[in-house]
Amino acid sequence: MIDRGLNYGRHLISKYSAQALTGVMNPQVLDVGAGSGTDLELVRGGSPTASLHAIESYPPNVEKLRQMNCQAHPLNLEVDRFPFENESLDLVIANQVLEHTKEIFWICHEVSRTLKVGGHFLIGVPNLASFHNRGLLLLGRQPTAIQTASAHIRGFTKHDILRFFGRCFPEGYELVAFGGSNFYPFPAAIAKPLAAIWGGGAVSIFLLLRKKSAYGRSFVEYPVVERLETNYFLGSPN
Repeated sequence: MIDRGLNYGRHLISKYSAQALTGVMNPQVLDVGAGSGTDLELVRGGSPTASLHAIESYPPNVEKLRQMNCQAHPLNLEVDRFPFENESLDLVIANQVLEHTKEIFWICHEVSRTLKVGGHFLIGVPNLASFHNRGLLLLGRQPTAIQTASAHIRGFTKHDILRFFGRCFPEGYELVAFGGSNFYPFPAAIAKPLAAIWGGGAVSIFLLLRKKSAYGRSFVEYPVVERLETNYFLGSPN
């Protein structure tokens, strides 16, 4: 039986967050679209002194986050300014969130604004190039990662994510770790080792990016410079 819980890659979130925070004293960690706080609990397990922050709009989840001693901010991720100073965060997590969003330029602008140079951005997304999605496309079927009658409005591959960051913030980030989790259509006992061997064919992919240089406004400038002709939210010009 397929275990869809593996799509969230909790083992990779735990591993990569610990890697990102090694040697960081009293780290500041933000989870955007934090849900009920599962990933932040994993961070706390590896970094007990971390200050945990969350952006989450669903009221029951906001309450759960506050009960676990996390600073929860009930904001609209796609149009609101993050309530943090420039270069104040050590780690930002976005796990199974970006595929739900249109305003990826604004979100990545705010992440890059608030993340310290040397800080990390941990991304988990459904993999458009997964083994099962490739099979579906060969059969002329829609990939499960992005379907019209679903909540997913963006599709991602490892190559496309790295290209996106490279074009919108040249030399701004470097990839320090990559992995995959789950492998359709196999049960967990087979899916786990397959995803470990071939992350690029896994259901979900996870990228740990390190911020290399100071950030200006290049993410929100990109749609204008490239004349994308789409009404993206790009914030205030000031």
